[in-house]
Amino acid sequence: MKAILKAVSIIVLAGFVSAASAAERASADEASALVKKAVAYLKANGKEKAFAAFNDTKGQFIDRDLYIFVYDMQGNNMAIGNGNAGRMVGKNMLDMRDADGKYIIRSFIDILNAKGKGWVDYKWPNPVTKKVEAKSSYVEKVDDMIVGAGIYKQ
Repeated sequence: MKAILKAVSIIVLAGFVSAASAAERASADEASALVKKAVAYLKANGKEKAFAAFNDTKGQFIDRDLYIFVYDMQGNNMAIGNGNAGRMVGKNMLDMRDADGKYIIRSFIDILNAKGKGWVDYKWPNPVTKKVEAKSSYVEKVDDMIVGAGIYKQ
């Protein structure tokens, strides 16, 4: 009887841990809503103020594993809220590839040139788990910029 109770307890606890882990991850709807909020903020406040807000890792454009990134259409990083702004902002990332060799920024540009907005799948380090995970990013074109946010799909 004790063995059964212990097994049930472990299963219940594992369920809570799994549910808590899922709750830490943003949804596709939350990602697209954050991008729309960022686009509105960018249009209302201009690049300088918006990029500072997007780069602020404790600001309004960070939610769990969700953060805003901005590139120009030539692949130059203009803002990123994942804590890597110091290393990435101002750098050309056009030829950046994911773990499978997929061109990430080029894929953003392709979808934006075709549709003006959309989703792109790739693999990227999750700042919360510190692991490379499957990610899907929603991107919108604003003038000559790519504004996006992505969800980790695991």
